[in-house]
Amino acid sequence: MNIVMLGPQGSGKGTQAEFLAARLKISTVSTGALYRENIKRKTKLGKLAEKFTKKGVLGPNYLTNNLMKAELIKSKYKKGVIIDGYPRNLVQAKFLNKIRNIDLAILININQRETLNRLGGRRICSQCGETYNIIKKRPKKDMICDKCRGKLIQRADDYPKAIRKRLIVYRRETKPVLDYYHKQGKLIKIDGEASIQVVLKRLIKVLKIKGIK
Repeated sequence: MNIVMLGPQGSGKGTQAEFLAARLKISTVSTGALYRENIKRKTKLGKLAEKFTKKGVLGPNYLTNNLMKAELIKSKYKKGVIIDGYPRNLVQAKFLNKIRNIDLAILININQRETLNRLGGRRICSQCGETYNIIKKRPKKDMICDKCRGKLIQRADDYPKAIRKRLIVYRRETKPVLDYYHKQGKLIKIDGEASIQVVLKRLIKVLKIKGIK
């Protein structure tokens, strides 16, 4: 079973990907984690990726595609995978189609106000990348990561003005991806504005309807 998780920033698609992966007993992969891991290991692609992350911009298609391709050939994805944050645009969707047959594309949707509320409270560990929220998922110690004791920071692109710009880009680039999977009969839409557990129940219900347990 190969699934891609789609949705605007703050929709919780990464969280739901982890829950579904545990239920389906398959692995997850995210572009954010791939970038961080390759940068940390100082791979050839990682050194290139670091140039873009330092500028605070998304890596180009060829870089993200090659990172994903190199990852998905690993044996741990043989039984399937849930991909979070990729593909971001039609070029990436078509590239992914060449290296992995996607069974379902799940869109977890939230409105702009909810995105602003969620991302405005998001804090990221500067060392391990663990995500927190000052309203819904606070660390035990203020601004300190529970896992590695690293300092929590608010990313520059999590401020309201930057979020609105990111949403404009998201809508422009993701619509063709949604149309792409819709035409293939693979797109599932889920309302993501409820609690994590409620959204998970909705996902499980839809998957059962599709014959996936």
